[in-house]
Amino acid sequence: MTNSPPASGTVERTLRILETLASAPEGMPLAAVSTELELPPSACHRLLAELVRCGYARQLRAQGDYALTTRLPALGLSYLGGAGIVDIAQPIIDRIAETSGELVRLALVDGSRLTFVAKAQGARSGLRYDPDMGIDVQLSCSAGGHAWLMTLSDERATQLVAAQGFGDPKQYGPKAPTTFKALMKILEDDRKRGFSMMSEMYAPGMTAMAAPVMRRGQGAVAVITIAGPLQRLTPQRMTQLGQPLLAAAAELAVASTSSPLFAARH
Repeated sequence: MTNSPPASGTVERTLRILETLASAPEGMPLAAVSTELELPPSACHRLLAELVRCGYARQLRAQGDYALTTRLPALGLSYLGGAGIVDIAQPIIDRIAETSGELVRLALVDGSRLTFVAKAQGARSGLRYDPDMGIDVQLSCSAGGHAWLMTLSDERATQLVAAQGFGDPKQYGPKAPTTFKALMKILEDDRKRGFSMMSEMYAPGMTAMAAPVMRRGQGAVAVITIAGPLQRLTPQRMTQLGQPLLAAAAELAVASTSSPLFAARH
């Protein structure tokens, strides 16, 4: 179960249901959704029925699990497309993906959240790291999270991580920091380097690096990340990719002025 408080108002409940179903593309039974959100089954059923009626959810079979339709993702893609983010960022992301031969992603800063919105896969063969898009970034143990946190004061970084939590250590890599002292030491090293770099923090056998996209007078508005398997994206390889990644982040910062989505929303 999540650590979020029980949903109250109808709008909040509906949005929580959408978020819950988004994490279960294979579908969830009514009882599981009800338990996850601490809602009465009758109220949960009414809201799910409304989502089905409006085309945002469907039942996989009669009296079966509920799952999202493609309407919500299509809405998000339409929004991102209208804001011009794909036209602006994709060529830059594609180029660094080709240079690195690994997965490159862009995440936007939005309040206390960091959310992936665009990607390019540079790996043409062998192992590929390619997690779900549209997810909020785990700040405490992800390269993208560290790249954002390193641009903030220790106090603000601590506030953001405290609000999100360190999560269950079993869900992340063996080297994921679990204390603020350990995290602050990592951020100190990242600031000296100019970009974050990690090995087996977010997931076993996976390494990643990230650089913040900085707007003058606004701070970090996004981060660009490179991630791949440890056997290929070694610490030495990440060091070699440091300057190309920083150059891509600087290019994104200049290009970002033409899209309202890149406006800082701290």
